[in-house]
Amino acid sequence: MAATELIALAASFSLLAGWRLYATVLVAGLAMHFDLIPLPEHLQSLDVLGSPWIIGAALLGAVAEFLADKIAWVDSAWDGVHTIIRPLGGALLALAIIDPSQPVWQIVTLLLGGGSAFLTHGAKASARAAVNTSPEPVSNVVMSGAEDVATTTTLLIALANPWIALALVALLLAATVGIFLAFRRFVKDIGELFSPAEKKPPTGG
Repeated sequence: MAATELIALAASFSLLAGWRLYATVLVAGLAMHFDLIPLPEHLQSLDVLGSPWIIGAALLGAVAEFLADKIAWVDSAWDGVHTIIRPLGGALLALAIIDPSQPVWQIVTLLLGGGSAFLTHGAKASARAAVNTSPEPVSNVVMSGAEDVATTTTLLIALANPWIALALVALLLAATVGIFLAFRRFVKDIGELFSPAEKKPPTGG
């Protein structure tokens, strides 16, 4: 895998870590374990992600996240707890691809990776908080299931073609922001519909 493809792969994984950190680490670990990603010499340290202990921990986290994300407001609490964890994980995933002999680029990648993960995390958390205002639970489950499918599919695509995955992540991010704005407008309209009409002051005769 060329250097530019590794950068695109790291960018994709960093962005997706903002949605599903544990699933991202799990897929990366399995890819390392089964040698699906041929790494240059300076990235051999990434083999640690293929450790059975790392894969097992990521699997447990992914299952917990899968379940928590299906319950209204529990998902928002989960997102709140991971406001720091997801960006940190995304930053470390991005940082791992840079040659240690290039400290300047390491810092740049660390900041960009963390910022990317924080961006997708913020969009996801905001969209889910808006969806949770809906009185029925179906929209929450549908939204979470769509995120599961989109994230897993994009992670698998990233292993084959990182640039296509990066484009898909950008589209998913735009869709997430769009859903948040649409639900916010919907909630505002519903609130105005059921709010008591303003009383007009009596006019003098």
